[in-house]
Amino acid sequence: MRRREKEIKEGSAIEEIITSSRVFRLAMVDGNRPYVIPLNFGYREGSLYFHSATEGRKIDLLQKNPRVCFEFDILEKLNKNSEACKWGAEFKSVIGEGKAVILDKPEEKRKGLAAIMAQYSNRTFEFSHENLEKTAVIRIDIEKMTGKASG
Repeated sequence: MRRREKEIKEGSAIEEIITSSRVFRLAMVDGNRPYVIPLNFGYREGSLYFHSATEGRKIDLLQKNPRVCFEFDILEKLNKNSEACKWGAEFKSVIGEGKAVILDKPEEKRKGLAAIMAQYSNRTFEFSHENLEKTAVIRIDIEKMTGKASG
């Protein structure tokens, strides 16, 4: 990170950004091009979880290359000014890298789906065998993360 004074070093502060976020962005490699998508997610025990259809571009790319990059951000305030180059933003963000694992055991999928639902609800849910069969659940094993705060 170029601006070390903006770096968030505390793991608990980085996790707070993740748990306060509603969307994360996942970057994958498609040949020699990047491919980024916004997703709903869950975070539990140092891993990220998201779900998908069992077929499609995202699954195809992860099967070819499970290396991913991800990003979270929270815009806290937009600082406006009469001059364009004096605008700014107060934000917090997390960028990380990891390896995506497509889960195939029903109990692993349930754990992942429960983590996703816990991100958005205080309720617990049951997941039918039929839903587990037709849903891909992916875990990202996080290898590194950095946090940044501006403003």
